[in-house]
Amino acid sequence: MTDWLEKCRAAVEDAKVVFASMDTRAERARPVGQGKGGDTTIALDEAAETAVLKHFAGPGIKIVSEEIGIVGEGAITVVVDPIDGSQNAERGIPYYALSVAVADGDTIDDVFFGYVYDFGASEEWVATKGEGVLLNGKPLVDGPQTEIQFLSIEATRAAVIHEHLGRFVPLTDRIRVMGAQAITLCHMASGRTDALACLKASRTVDMAAAQLVVREQGYAILAVDGPEFGSIPLDLEARSRLVAAATPELCETLATALRG
Repeated sequence: MTDWLEKCRAAVEDAKVVFASMDTRAERARPVGQGKGGDTTIALDEAAETAVLKHFAGPGIKIVSEEIGIVGEGAITVVVDPIDGSQNAERGIPYYALSVAVADGDTIDDVFFGYVYDFGASEEWVATKGEGVLLNGKPLVDGPQTEIQFLSIEATRAAVIHEHLGRFVPLTDRIRVMGAQAITLCHMASGRTDALACLKASRTVDMAAAQLVVREQGYAILAVDGPEFGSIPLDLEARSRLVAAATPELCETLATALRG
């Protein structure tokens, strides 16, 4: 039986070597091409992906990753974001993560293992389907409130935030905008914030691992634009805005506000 946790931890150590070796913004941010996910690939993205993916490639495994796209084939799908929050990493802001989801099928519902490692806080989030969530080896004991005191927003453009922010004012007292969706979902699942609204369309590489953290804790997550959340395919094409909260009812309220 494959030890996915061991593979993830080995990938973290190799990624740390990459970050330490690229210690200037100019070196990290140098454009080197166009990723299969549609974004410009910078040197840091490329180096981190090279360091991380070698731990998961092998017979019978299909890898889905932002820069190289989809490689390999098999019954097991591994969805990897070597740097969730790459713009934070580029600038040296300590809020970025390795995100790994492992599935025995082709949709979100098939994910049975999720791993998020926050390099800034040195926190390891591990979700196993049917077995719950561990944060640095211990079960989560707190969770989001059913009234939204802290709402996290994920979006990269000021204009997008400006367009939507007024709709959330009746729903919450405080806003957090951090810039790494996987970590932000984990924070919501642990009660550090109470809800999340992704104002731009998310891809499975952004949330495939962290969504299992949310769902294993018994909380709700909703695809605002796409199909039923669990049927979202594990590829680079499917995109939808997302909301997550303590209850399905809160998710519907957030989705209504997001749709305008």
